[in-house]
Amino acid sequence: MAKIQKTANTADKKPVYRVKGKPTAMGILATLFFTIISIIFVSPIIIVIINSLKAKTFISLETFELPNEHSYIGLDNYKTAITQYDFIKAVGWTVVITVLSVAAILLFCSMTAWYITRVKNMVTKIIYLLCVFSMVIPFQMVMFTLAGTADALHLTTPWGIVIVYLGFGTGLAVFMFCGFIKSIPLEVEEAAMIDGCTPLNTFFRVVIPIMKPTYISVGILEAMWIWNDFLLPYLVLDIKKYKTISIVVQYMKGSYGRVDMGAIMACLVMAIIPVVVFYLCAQKYIIKGVAAGAVKG
Repeated sequence: MAKIQKTANTADKKPVYRVKGKPTAMGILATLFFTIISIIFVSPIIIVIINSLKAKTFISLETFELPNEHSYIGLDNYKTAITQYDFIKAVGWTVVITVLSVAAILLFCSMTAWYITRVKNMVTKIIYLLCVFSMVIPFQMVMFTLAGTADALHLTTPWGIVIVYLGFGTGLAVFMFCGFIKSIPLEVEEAAMIDGCTPLNTFFRVVIPIMKPTYISVGILEAMWIWNDFLLPYLVLDIKKYKTISIVVQYMKGSYGRVDMGAIMACLVMAIIPVVVFYLCAQKYIIKGVAAGAVKG
C-alpha cells in the first residue's frame, strides 16, 4: 500500500506531497512494455547509423551486424553524399522552404484564428468549418490538380511552394490556434484597446505573447512535416533546379543508374539528426500547446 508523506517546502512554505511505496507488478510490467516499445521505435535509427559506416556491399549482406575490420569505412559514405550528390545544396533549399513556410503558417494562421474567434458571424463560421474540413481531405485527391495549378501560377520555386504549404498547413494550425484563443480572456484585449492599441497592436503586443506555447507547438509540428515531406516538393518544384533532401535521396536510388546504399544511409542520418535534436529540445512545448489548445472558452 502506497503511503503519502507530507514534507515542508522552504521556498514557498507550501506542503509537498510525495507518494511512497513499493512498485506494483502492474507498474513493472507497464515499464517493461513501454521500454520494449521505445527500443523498437529507436532501433531503425540505430540500424541506419550503423549501416552508414559500412561499405555498400556489406549493407545488404550484414544489415544488422556491427561494423568490423572488413565492412567499416569510416565517413567515406558521408563524403560521397556531400561531394557527388549536392547534399549541402539540398539541405540549404530544405531549410529555406521549411523556415519560410513555417513562418508564413504561424503568422497568417494565427491572425486568421484570432479574427474568426473574436468576430462571430456566419462568414467566420464557414471559414472555420472549411479549415477544419481541409484536414480530412486526402492529399492524393488534389495532388494532380495542385501540380497543374502550381505550374500555371509559376509556384515551382522554393518561394512559390511556401504558398502551397501555407494552404495545406492552415487546417491544423487554425484549429489549434482557435482552441487556445478561446481560453484568452476578452477583457485583456479590451483593456489594451482602451489604452489606445489598434487591433494590429493588440494582436502583436498582447495576443501573440500569450499564444507562445501554441506558437511553438504548431511550429514544431509543421516544421517536422515540411522537413520530411517528399511528395509535395516532388510535384511542385522544378527539380532540375531545386531539390530537397528527400528528392536527393530518391535520385540516389533511381536516376543515377545504380543504388548507392552507403550514400543513402549517410544522407538519411544527416537528415534525421537535425529533426531529432530539434524535437528533443522542444518536445515539452508540444504537450503544453496541445493542452492549452484543448481548453474551450
